Amino acid sequence: MTRIHALADVQSSYIGADTQVWQFTVILKGARIGAACNINAHCFIENDVVVGDQVTVKCGNYLWDGLRVGDRAFIGPNVTFTNDMYPRSKQYPEQGFPQTVIEEGASIGGGATILPGLIIGAGALVGAGAVVTRSVPPHAVVAGNPARIIRYLTPDTVAASE
Repeated sequence: MTRIHALADVQSSYIGADTQVWQFTVILKGARIGAACNINAHCFIENDVVVGDQVTVKCGNYLWDGLRVGDRAFIGPNVTFTNDMYPRSKQYPEQGFPQTVIEEGASIGGGATILPGLIIGAGALVGAGAVVTRSVPPHAVVAGNPARIIRYLTPDTVAASE
């Protein structure tokens, strides 16, 4: 059963089964949220956003137009997504906003910043506070400003974290 807190403003009819939306969260009409997700308090999800199944979005996240989040991804608290490399008031990209993709099973630590148009690869791990300026390969662990690959997850380390 989908659970939407009475103090949430959910305008989308595309909310999957067994998804929970907490208080003070706004989900706009065009957004698509998968099944068994947990969308925590104080989040904002724009129209052109697609969230897969079993995704966790912790408190304080704003998911802007163009974001695609794969199944079983984790977005830690207060992650900053951007969708315009050259933002100006009341000026929008002619071709629309670039698509940023968080692939299946990727995890983004709290306070990280993700620039627009990047891909965070399947199973990748972005360290807390990292500033991601380039796409991240699958199973890579990145940290720092700018984020750099510090190692790769192996099947043993992936299994241990599940």
